[in-house]
Amino acid sequence: MFEKIGEYIINTANIIWGTPILILLLGGGFYFLIYSRLAPLRYFTHALKILSGKYDDPNEPGQLRHYQALSTALAGTVGMGNVSGVAVAITMGGPGAIFWMWVSALLGVSTKFFTCSLAVMFRGKDSNGEIQGGPMYFITEGLGKNWKPLAIFFSLMGMIGVSPLFQANQLTQMIRDVVLVPNNLGGNFQSDLITGIIIAVIVGIVIIGGIKRIGNVTGRVVPIMVAVYVATVLFIIFSSPSQIIPAFKTIFHDAFTGDAVLGGSLGAIIITGVRRAAFSNEAGLGTAPMAHGAAKTSEPIREGLVAMLGPIIDTILICTMTALAIIITDSWIESSADGISLTAHAFDLAIPTFGKYILSTSVTFFAMSTLFAFPYYGTKCLGFVAGAKYGYIYNYIFVIVIIVGAISNLRVIIGLIDISFALMAFPTVISALLLSPHVRRAAKDYFDRLKRNEF
Repeated sequence: MFEKIGEYIINTANIIWGTPILILLLGGGFYFLIYSRLAPLRYFTHALKILSGKYDDPNEPGQLRHYQALSTALAGTVGMGNVSGVAVAITMGGPGAIFWMWVSALLGVSTKFFTCSLAVMFRGKDSNGEIQGGPMYFITEGLGKNWKPLAIFFSLMGMIGVSPLFQANQLTQMIRDVVLVPNNLGGNFQSDLITGIIIAVIVGIVIIGGIKRIGNVTGRVVPIMVAVYVATVLFIIFSSPSQIIPAFKTIFHDAFTGDAVLGGSLGAIIITGVRRAAFSNEAGLGTAPMAHGAAKTSEPIREGLVAMLGPIIDTILICTMTALAIIITDSWIESSADGISLTAHAFDLAIPTFGKYILSTSVTFFAMSTLFAFPYYGTKCLGFVAGAKYGYIYNYIFVIVIIVGAISNLRVIIGLIDISFALMAFPTVISALLLSPHVRRAAKDYFDRLKRNEF
């Protein structure tokens, strides 16, 4: 029975991630880029100045500083999607899938600029009277109360999309394959269950503290996490400098030929790339606007500019380096492993004995930071649907689901998350398209004031 349910979930995910979702995410991102007159790209330097805290004002409305808002959003995206998700993309779609991850991410820069600007522009108040942001609020505040069913639909899908299933599963798999099995300490259902319980306890201690504690934790963890992982992967890449250009050639070649995909389908590569990019940077899905909507600012465009840095950091930078490590070491050809185990194999080949343990440390930071950030999104979604006073219940559900994820099948989990992500994208992108004239007008006003040095 459970196998049939799993097959149904996987098949449904493959059906949903077809032409309509590709048109929505890629077409929507292209529209936002052109409609904004390339504003996100032209003001990249200004975005970095905002991130540095130059324009922070503690008296402005909101809960998080610009840096904390981006850190919280990155904690939800810079995670297993960048390590394990890339391995899954290469396994399912070959190296060419990475090219389409890049395309999706570059267009996603504009999508995040619009959706996160809207998250501040149309902030609403929850049932406790506290200011909140996110797709559910810019749908109801921007489009009107008649659109509330769409906002509720987003919230319901969001509670599934930000569940800890994937992170818990891959963190457990990494601990099992890298630590427990090689040292004869376990590697069965019981050990996975114990690992899941331990992870659940640690996460539970942090997330009960709420968004301010999450912001403080992620603000410290994310930079360290990224630095350790980037340094290690760069070492692997530049240990074989002669293989860097061939690796890029493989990516570009397979992106258009479909040679590396079973069945040789170019469409399969594109779909795989876009699916895994969405999992990596979530542009257009709607979770990041919930974090950026909590930023301390009265300038929506300013927060949109900070938010657009997300896809560049997590997909263009981190995912690319992970892909190069896997391709350069030929682990994707030699190994039949999937997910995090494939990435661990690449690290072990490049740095014998120590590589897999370095990855284990990095992956622990990646997964735990994501597990710290996701409950915040879930509580906001539940709070919108049932009332803010009930939002905290999601934290307890989240902790229990960690244990479920630790002992579940990877492919079924990916299918379930992909379904919810696709169904989150429709209300997020469609509402952003309808509200895009508001962002364009606000952007023109903001950049005109910037040119006049009024800040």
